[in-house]
Amino acid sequence: MQEELIRFTADEADAGQTVREVLQKRYGVSRRLLIRAKFKGTITRNGTLVFVNERLQAGDELAVMVDIEEEETVAPEEMPLCIRYEDEDLMVIAKPAGLVVHPTGNHPGGTLANGVIAYWKKRGEARRFRAVNRLDKDTSGLMIVAKNQWAHEQFSRMQQDRTLHRYYQAIAEGIIASEEGTIDAPIGLAENSFITRQIRPDGQAAVTHYRVLARGDGMTFLELKLATGRTHQIRVHMQSIGHSLAGDDLYAGGREHIGRQALHAARLSFVHPRSKETMAFAEPLPDDMQALLQKFFPALPVHDKEGM
Repeated sequence: MQEELIRFTADEADAGQTVREVLQKRYGVSRRLLIRAKFKGTITRNGTLVFVNERLQAGDELAVMVDIEEEETVAPEEMPLCIRYEDEDLMVIAKPAGLVVHPTGNHPGGTLANGVIAYWKKRGEARRFRAVNRLDKDTSGLMIVAKNQWAHEQFSRMQQDRTLHRYYQAIAEGIIASEEGTIDAPIGLAENSFITRQIRPDGQAAVTHYRVLARGDGMTFLELKLATGRTHQIRVHMQSIGHSLAGDDLYAGGREHIGRQALHAARLSFVHPRSKETMAFAEPLPDDMQALLQKFFPALPVHDKEGM
């Protein structure tokens, strides 16, 4: 079975260039994917097979198909999806707290992946679920799902180059004195655990930037920006400076006032891999975090409580 890697219509800028040059230089198709397309896929121009050293003319429609390395095993399960944006390459989805992103041994079904696969199947699209950024089960907010291998590769490159910008909002216990700061501390698995992470010298590099949005009654409202994307990164880093997230009982936060970690992926921005347009998305705080703000930050203006 094959899936579409990329499809486009050549314009005047592409005219006279080879298929290989346009795919690699303009669209950033890696050498690895190009080789796969040549030997385990098809490259067509106007519906006819074409060699990568042939030159394009304006108006040519190029389609690159590749064999699917592994069949999608996630079963389709219809569920409501909060899709904030979708095009031929990507989806931006607002994930609610309590929803697992991908099936696991403990959560074999009922995940976001199951819902997305069902959504595509209903539209007659055969795709694999490729999450660009994953959120913990009890973290709410914005996620990107790549709709093809090419887009997924481009987003992976953005993450490496740190041009995919991810901003979170969180409510931490205690009053953080500094207006802003950076937590630079490596993270690895805790001893004798497959879930809990901790700061450890032999862990993976992890950097989190934060700034204080408001201080309330024993709580601090923060915006955080990830420079790296380690599992539980914000949660571990906040615990490490003595300010666990409210509700995060895995990392010493109390659940008296909210039943999950008070963490929300509030904003995303990136340059679209195909159009090169700057894309920016924002998602308001969910009701449980709004209620926490209203309780502990009574002086915060209403419009700030709705997502700054």
